[in-house]
Amino acid sequence: MLVSRVAGHPAGRTRPLRLRITAHICPAPNHLHINHTHLFHNPSLLKPTGPRRHRCTLMGDYYFEYTECDSTGSRWRVAIPQRPGECTGLPDPVQGTECTFSCAAGQFLEMTAQECRPCAAGSYSLGSGIRFDEWDDIPPGFSSLATYLDNSPHEQDGSACNGSSWTAQGSYVESNRDECSVALVYAVHLKKQGFVSFDYQYVDNNVFFEFFIQNDQCQEMEKTGDKKWMKLTGNGEWGNHKVLQSSTNVLYWRTTGVAVGAKVVKPVLLKNIQIEGVAYMSECLPCKPGMFSNAPGSSSCEPCPRNTYSGRGASSCTPCNTSMEGASTCKTRPACSQKDYFQIHSVCDEEGKTQILYKWIEPKICLEESPGAVALPPSGKREPCPPCNPGFYNNNTPTCLPCPQGTYSDGLKECQPCPAGTEPALGYEYMWWNVLPANMKSSCFNVANTKCDDMNGWEVAGDHIRSGAGGSDNDYLILNLKVPGFRLPTSVSGTSGTEVGRITFVFETICSADCELYFMMVGMSITSVVESWEGRREKQSYMHIMTKNASVSYTWAFQRTNQHTFQIASLSQVRRYVNDMAKIYSITVMNAVDGRAAACHPCAVESQGPGSACVPCPAGHYIDEKSSRCQECPPNTFLSGHHIYGRAACQHCGPGSHSDQEHRLCFSDCLFTHAEPNQTLQYDFSPLGSIGSIMNGPSFTSKGTKYYHLFNISLCGQEGHGPAVCTDNVTDLSDKDATATVVEAFICQSTIIPSEGRGFKAALSSQPISLADSFLGATVEKSLSGVIARPELFRNPPTSVPDVSFFYRSLQATASCEKGRNTVVTLRCNPEQVSSCRECPAGTCDGCTFYFLWESSSACPLCTEADYHHVEGVCRAGVQCGWVYPRLCSGGLSLPVKRSVPCEAFGLWLKVGTSLGAFCAILLLSLTYYFWKKNKKLEFKYSKLVISANKEAELPAADSCAIMEGEGEEMEDEVLYTKPSLLAKLKAIAKKVYENVPFSTNLSILMLMHV
Repeated sequence: MLVSRVAGHPAGRTRPLRLRITAHICPAPNHLHINHTHLFHNPSLLKPTGPRRHRCTLMGDYYFEYTECDSTGSRWRVAIPQRPGECTGLPDPVQGTECTFSCAAGQFLEMTAQECRPCAAGSYSLGSGIRFDEWDDIPPGFSSLATYLDNSPHEQDGSACNGSSWTAQGSYVESNRDECSVALVYAVHLKKQGFVSFDYQYVDNNVFFEFFIQNDQCQEMEKTGDKKWMKLTGNGEWGNHKVLQSSTNVLYWRTTGVAVGAKVVKPVLLKNIQIEGVAYMSECLPCKPGMFSNAPGSSSCEPCPRNTYSGRGASSCTPCNTSMEGASTCKTRPACSQKDYFQIHSVCDEEGKTQILYKWIEPKICLEESPGAVALPPSGKREPCPPCNPGFYNNNTPTCLPCPQGTYSDGLKECQPCPAGTEPALGYEYMWWNVLPANMKSSCFNVANTKCDDMNGWEVAGDHIRSGAGGSDNDYLILNLKVPGFRLPTSVSGTSGTEVGRITFVFETICSADCELYFMMVGMSITSVVESWEGRREKQSYMHIMTKNASVSYTWAFQRTNQHTFQIASLSQVRRYVNDMAKIYSITVMNAVDGRAAACHPCAVESQGPGSACVPCPAGHYIDEKSSRCQECPPNTFLSGHHIYGRAACQHCGPGSHSDQEHRLCFSDCLFTHAEPNQTLQYDFSPLGSIGSIMNGPSFTSKGTKYYHLFNISLCGQEGHGPAVCTDNVTDLSDKDATATVVEAFICQSTIIPSEGRGFKAALSSQPISLADSFLGATVEKSLSGVIARPELFRNPPTSVPDVSFFYRSLQATASCEKGRNTVVTLRCNPEQVSSCRECPAGTCDGCTFYFLWESSSACPLCTEADYHHVEGVCRAGVQCGWVYPRLCSGGLSLPVKRSVPCEAFGLWLKVGTSLGAFCAILLLSLTYYFWKKNKKLEFKYSKLVISANKEAELPAADSCAIMEGEGEEMEDEVLYTKPSLLAKLKAIAKKVYENVPFSTNLSILMLMHV
């Protein structure tokens, strides 16, 4: 139930504005719901509970309301006390109007007579609808519902998003500026078919903005993407959305930010929310301050003109010499200062002179007569006008005129026809700013609906054009350039390149606050922010390449601050940063279909004869400087852009790359060769040619939103392999006829937000960017074309096989990467794995150069005979087994088949060894037997001596030299029959040694042996 202050009602009191609106939010909140049918059947509830004080009167003690409609379509009118128990004598219930009854716009239902009456002057009515166009506070009935991000690492901290909500900003309401999911919720019960419409501004694709409706069963009514997801709007533009509905509904406007960087998201703005289909309005709505309606029966209010103002419920505006259009108060004008005027250059006069002029900023909010006020500076000296822009001429007049078709001019000379064998280089080249070109316009837009349309958003200033003053600091100052299409020069019209044109501009921003300059492109009903720059920026150049031939509108929007100013009371405070400005020095558009020529460039001709017309060259051909004929570029060269004149236009491909048949680009065939002093390594990366992906993360924002960086890599490029593709599946859901935003490149990146905890049914892919548009080459060196590989950023050390690095480049400049982005993919011979730089969280340390390490067995060189060594096994059962073992290589020469060869049981060397072993064994046995026998003889002699000594009780004095009986015969036998063999010689030597040993020694030996 809405509450409003009504004209004629006692001051300081409010009364309910009765609409048939009931609140039901899923899950049901603690709303007070009065069942009027229950009151009708229980009149005791309306009786006073305290002492009777006075009789009820209509004006202040009660009001009328209808009960719910019954099954027959009828209802009753009952009286509802303002404060139960303070009065008696409430009117009895009476039969009410039909449930389908409603009043027309400009009327309200007078409940006493149950008739439609016109609204009084100073008020308005939509009849069966309600409009919310005043946002000093969040109106009753609206609620802001923040969703806790339960996919964050702080799952126990439920207060992460408690401070996030929609905020009233005067004439509009804005969403939160963080990544929390916050919904603006409103419940309404419609008695007939109606609709919901609203205006919105949605400029940041880092925010997901959805509008959906639930019924009283908490079921989403419209699930189609084109009804749910809102389309992006340009900065300074309002979009409108309208949805048909009926019955009880809960309306949700929900935003979800993705602040994956340090940049704060831009809020979504809502205004003029209108709901049609309610049963009736019991009172008219008063006009809000700054508006009026001077006739009864008005369905809307009008803003007060400039120099007038009005309060709430005004039927006319009060004069005031210091107010702007739609003013609600008459404020005191401050003294004029230097912030209240600006300088411009006058239009060239008949003498070709111009001068600097100073003008007050309109609307003028300062007083020149106030003490301390400054006066306008005097006009500058008359100076010669700047020359015409290239492609224009003045013909001794103060106005620059475009050159006719087929002619050219540098802006200083008259237009001249292009020489034979040349054609005009069409385009725009704006470098002098005396007047705004005919195909450009400037405007001013204020988000708070403050009128600044009659102000120039940008002002020409001779050698540059700069942003104007605007009405307030948060105005969007807009500069627009319309290009109807592009046309390639005749000589290159047959090429198959993707570039059809390009725009280049030089700019500068001078800021002391949080200013921002946007560069946007509007084409095919789609507005996209190409790039933006925050804060102060030195003079620099930016280039954007067009790949589709279509009508396009380029827009520059400058905003000094995005902070709201509706609560600022002083007029001087709404222009605190008036000296902050953006300057554009030059704008160049190539191949514009309606462009003018600043010069002529050579073209290919059919013949050398005079008057020969220009002809298109086939793809991959350049124009020969001598013959002006088309010549094909040499192998492994490519044509850079649309410059095809001269042999130098064919540029060599980098190492390890080849050009396609049309010499459009260089690519890798996945084959690579590296020569070393002792060998040549050959690689085949074809198994890696298919698109690979790496998911980096997860990472978390300051509010706990989880996100990943997804990189898709097409190593060898588009020749024979599909390109890497990254998409945006959110912003394009708002338009079912539009194609998804797709980025195709060698390497691309997108931000992935998981579905859990965000209320989405699937993971979201957003912010696709290209990291590699062109292939520079592959090499084992650490640098190529100014791009340096950094393998030290990865933890795993390189193997003995050299790493191969693929170098890529993307020429599309950004605010942080003025020369574009570079990417290095290092291939390493190892088990298969793709990883990004570990020391830098997102694969890059500066946002401009990305590093990846791809470890794979397919990154090893091809195998050759030098990569194997043979190992022989033992002989088993007469068979010899053999095998091979590869080193760090892959593919290439196939492994030799395992072979088995028969082997001999005893080889030659085995036989020789066996013989020597047998001989040594026999010799050892013979010596052992001989010494054993000799020892027996000595033992026998010793025994005899011992026996003799025992008999005679003394030892013999000496050995007898006589030969004992029987001994001589034995010796004779031995000497006589011994042959001079090796064994005999050994025995003789041993005997000789024995005999030379003294007896005592022999005796000791014998005793020892005996023991």
